[in-house]
Amino acid sequence: MLLIDENGEKQGEMPIDAALDAAREAGLDLVEVSPNDETPVCKIVDYGKMRYEAQKKKAAAKKKQKTSELKEIKFRPNIDTHDYEVKAKKISQFFEEGDKVKITLRFRGREMAHQHLGMELLERVKGEFAEQMKVELEPKLEGRQMTMVMAPR
Repeated sequence: MLLIDENGEKQGEMPIDAALDAAREAGLDLVEVSPNDETPVCKIVDYGKMRYEAQKKKAAAKKKQKTSELKEIKFRPNIDTHDYEVKAKKISQFFEEGDKVKITLRFRGREMAHQHLGMELLERVKGEFAEQMKVELEPKLEGRQMTMVMAPR
């Protein structure tokens, strides 16, 4: 096996017993770095310190990544223009943050007879945000609710 000492210098190929002796002399651990090669590579390091640094690196990478959340905006079929504009502004804000948006359109009472109004409203939203997002789940009716899911591009 190939041995790398605590300074990062190659010591060459040697048997396992000699590598273990060298690690004991240095007061450190012998860690197998690359077991899959035809000649395995071992390194003399402080194993506890190596695990700690790997854990810190993993935590830093996890901290940097952005998780995409699913935000929900609720509409009614006969929404007024100002209310629509406020909700549209909130949708664009969600897209800028990188979140998905679920648009829920709720029908109550006799509004179920005018489902075409709800579909027109969802098409209006889809058309307004066409360059910012892509439709992940097309509008569909489930009971008294019509839903559509959009994700940022």
